[in-house]
Amino acid sequence: MIDLTSAQEALKEAYLSAACNQLNTKTNPLFAKIKQSSSDVFGKEIIKAAPVGINGGIGAGKETGELPEAHSNDYVQFRTSLKNLYGTIEISDKAVRASANGNGAFVDLLDAELEGLLASSKFNLSRMLYGDGSGLVANISSVEGAVATVDSVKNVIEGMVVEGVGVAGNEIQRIVYVDRANKQIHFASEPSKITAEYKLYVQGSMNNEITGLGAIFDEKIENLYGVNKAKNKWLTPYTKTEAGTISDDVLQEAIDTVEENTGATIDFISCSAKVKRAYQNYLAEFRRNIDVTELEGGYKAISFNGIPVVSDRFVADDAMYLLDTSKFTLHQLCDWEWIEGEGGKILHQKPGYPAYSATLVKYADLICDLPSGQALITGITVK
Repeated sequence: MIDLTSAQEALKEAYLSAACNQLNTKTNPLFAKIKQSSSDVFGKEIIKAAPVGINGGIGAGKETGELPEAHSNDYVQFRTSLKNLYGTIEISDKAVRASANGNGAFVDLLDAELEGLLASSKFNLSRMLYGDGSGLVANISSVEGAVATVDSVKNVIEGMVVEGVGVAGNEIQRIVYVDRANKQIHFASEPSKITAEYKLYVQGSMNNEITGLGAIFDEKIENLYGVNKAKNKWLTPYTKTEAGTISDDVLQEAIDTVEENTGATIDFISCSAKVKRAYQNYLAEFRRNIDVTELEGGYKAISFNGIPVVSDRFVADDAMYLLDTSKFTLHQLCDWEWIEGEGGKILHQKPGYPAYSATLVKYADLICDLPSGQALITGITVK
């Protein structure tokens, strides 16, 4: 007979390892390329020494002359707090009791709940990779009834619970439909506070998300990992704006500039689906073969000189990132774990409700050791 005890054991022993594997390797191709490590984690912070330039103790001299004076590497200290990443499933008491006498029914119940959790987690982890850590998903330009018109719908999806932040105070709403053609969000109910000029964040996530690519490339963000960008120009990545038609020359110029100036090795290209189609059309126009490569996690992608070119919904329509993924590390206190209560329980009754919940957690943040070794091309002509 199935009960809460056996359900907890199943979540701990059978489902946890599967969930970790799915989140770490199947979230998206970029996330699968980034190494994960518990190094440089001290208490609730990540403190990491990042090298600046090269060792200065090199020189040539006379046969019996003085040796070069020693000058060790210069370092700057990166410091950031561990971000708290959560994912929660909920099972009603009625559902547990209804499936108590059937192992298959209960397995189906857990499978469905975990599948929903993993889908939501993958979406949000992918979104965070390209974000700036703020949790901002959209800016509202107008509201009519329960419908809000926003600047972009790339970062929102049906079922997402968002928090509107503005002058009249914060308000939580759930998104029930996204009109992508008209850039409109339909809320579950007509908001009482949310109006034009409100900003939408994932619930409780404002300024609490991992430090994504947006923090590296956004000039308006003054500090990166606790280091002032203006006072440390070596943090500045390569950017090209108003690129126009995408071509091999545009890509190679960016790669050559980054690799010659920083010693980085570009090994991953990420762009919007529109930019990917524009590049494929460029290749077809000049009758060039479109090479396909297989990536970690089973993903497939076209390639440029052996470098995978992957489309991602969270990249701006006219943009392309060129990255050295070896310079990125997801520093973590631990891998995904269930939050345990008294006696090691992971299923907890929701106070005041006939339901039980379990929460996956990971404490981590993303750090790029060489921000200047990354590139962003924008203003690419697309259809």
